[in-house]
Amino acid sequence: MSDVLLLIPPLTQLNTPYPATAYLTGFLKGQDIAVKQGDLGLDMVLAVFNRKGLERLFDAIEAGEFELNEELALMLDNRLSYEETIDDVIAFLQNRNYTLAYRIATGGFLPEGGRFGQVQQMEDFFGSISTQDMARYLCTLYLEDLGDLIQETVGPHFGFAKYAERIAQTAVSFAPIRAELELPNNYFDTVLLQETAKYFEQDKPTMVGLTVPFPGNLYGALKIGQWIKQHHPETKVMLGGGYANTELRELSDVAVFDYVDYITLDDGEGPMLALYNYIKDGCKSLQLKRTYVCVDSEVQFINNLVGGDFVHKRLPAPSYEGLRLTEYLSMFDVPNPMHRMWNDGRWNKLTIAHGCYWKKCTFCDISLDYISRFDPAPAAELVDKMEALIKETGETGFHFVDEAAPPLAMRDLALEILRRGLQVTWWTNIRFEKTFTPDLCKLLAASGCIAVTGGLEVADQRLLDMIKKGITIEQVARVTAGFRDAGILVHAYLMYGFPTQTEQETIDSLEIVRQLFQHNLLQSAFWHRFAMTVHSPVGINPAEFNVIRTGPVFQGFANNDLFHDDPTGADHGLFSDGLKKALYNYMHGNALDFPLDEFFDFMVPRTQVPSKLIAKHLKRVHHDDITLKGYVLMWHRVRVRIETSNKTKTTLLFSGKALYSSIEFPTAIARYIYDNAARFEAVSTEHPDFFTTIRDMAQLINNPVEELVKQPWYMQWRNEVVWLMKAQ
Repeated sequence: MSDVLLLIPPLTQLNTPYPATAYLTGFLKGQDIAVKQGDLGLDMVLAVFNRKGLERLFDAIEAGEFELNEELALMLDNRLSYEETIDDVIAFLQNRNYTLAYRIATGGFLPEGGRFGQVQQMEDFFGSISTQDMARYLCTLYLEDLGDLIQETVGPHFGFAKYAERIAQTAVSFAPIRAELELPNNYFDTVLLQETAKYFEQDKPTMVGLTVPFPGNLYGALKIGQWIKQHHPETKVMLGGGYANTELRELSDVAVFDYVDYITLDDGEGPMLALYNYIKDGCKSLQLKRTYVCVDSEVQFINNLVGGDFVHKRLPAPSYEGLRLTEYLSMFDVPNPMHRMWNDGRWNKLTIAHGCYWKKCTFCDISLDYISRFDPAPAAELVDKMEALIKETGETGFHFVDEAAPPLAMRDLALEILRRGLQVTWWTNIRFEKTFTPDLCKLLAASGCIAVTGGLEVADQRLLDMIKKGITIEQVARVTAGFRDAGILVHAYLMYGFPTQTEQETIDSLEIVRQLFQHNLLQSAFWHRFAMTVHSPVGINPAEFNVIRTGPVFQGFANNDLFHDDPTGADHGLFSDGLKKALYNYMHGNALDFPLDEFFDFMVPRTQVPSKLIAKHLKRVHHDDITLKGYVLMWHRVRVRIETSNKTKTTLLFSGKALYSSIEFPTAIARYIYDNAARFEAVSTEHPDFFTTIRDMAQLINNPVEELVKQPWYMQWRNEVVWLMKAQ
């Protein structure tokens, strides 16, 4: 019997559960509250995409009167082939039918719809990709074909990563959403509510929590709330998540409370516990945390409970107990390598630090709690949570969903992972700042870091300064080189259309991006059009950025996205297709030597960025900064033995998991390294600092420290064997 039921409305991802319910489940279990959780997006998809489900779906389509194009009509004619293959496709995408890949990849097994026209394009970019990858890609196209048919017929709201998203976008008024909710249920609404009802067959929870992270979850959440109020009015419905946190901070329309009872803002642990206690106490004393309620036909925001907040470092590990972890689908929808990671494989989600340690970017919602309140957790506690999740889920892959993971916290996390000998794979979001030295990148890679995503935004220095990004183009080049050399994939978030951005700056930004790909400093990227939001510095003070707010007019429901004019900037919409076309080619190693104007169907200015700018930044040699103390020597599981030796020269052989290096040293230096090998071996921040080590070496051979660090043997030892980290 559960007191609380936490549900993920359709739809976010199909490869891994959105983490909000797992965070709250772990928290509530720690409070000795009986809790269950479910992913209704996955439930809904799996209820339809099986043989019986497709039979019912095709029957419903054939019973309707729909005008279909030739490709979709052929799919309907070929329904038997879909019905006969769907169970095998789902099993394969759930990693339960490995050998089927050989039949799928060679063709002739899957019915092919309009999406299969992309296959040749895939082969052009990737050549001979693996059988498993090709099969997964073809299965994804197969499902997307079915999705196209569904959208044109019985499920206009349906998408594999969103549900009725357009209804919730820029929803300043609740009236259009309400009108849609009051229409007769469409086919997928009915399936959704049938799956919802299953959670009430045995349990009648006191409270249901619905997470709405994105606009594409709102309609589904309200549909669920509508059904609960009709069939189980004694159960209270709470709604929260990223959408509420950003869009509903000025809520005044009481109509939404016909579908839910409470709407909470910001971190959910405190508000949920307060609501639980309030409901269990018979709703006597309205002592709540950051919660909207309807009182006497008016919306009231109640935040009068003293205390009741929980800092990040004291929260327990998330719990995925109750979710159908083995039934998620690993899909492969686009050849962008970073998007592949988002959509393929199941990742445990954790956070290194709550909020952003930088919180200055002028386009970002830095005034909101999820950005502004920076709250890190100790590395030991993070790794404790990782070990707990591995034990619970059997998965060793982790996605740290930080706004921007702090470099030094990442360092400490990596050291703790290595200290425990934990074999994990992980990735996270960062800022491209100078703290990410080549040494730190090596350490992160050794601990299992395989990718980072970071905001390059507008790759123009004037605009980077205006955005207050706190980085330079040279800095980005050097940081990404460190990640590249450590074998860590780098994905960049790119932005175009920032206020006052000119045509020249747009083209110059593209040239910087081209050079970064040319030097393999980026392996993945994505262009976003600038969006002005009410909680960002640009939205709060548009005149300061020379833009004019033109709407929309707030009407009591959502208030986030703002319309604006940019009278001094370019016509940004003109550049969208060309920028994306160039980037798509660059990601696959194509067209890196093309003139930039070939990507646009109109005249663009010639770039003013020197063609060798990034190469010039990379050529600058940075020797160790010997004037700073606070460097620590990190030598992880490296073995050393003497290979040859005489009075003046000694060759040491270093070996480790990914290292086999023979280096000739001056004998005094070699003896110093060999004698201190055991001390260097342990991975700990308690080592003697690097400055002392280098000073001792310099004294042994009567060399100035400034000259010692330039010696070829030193550079070889330094780069191949030693990891150095700046301890701040």
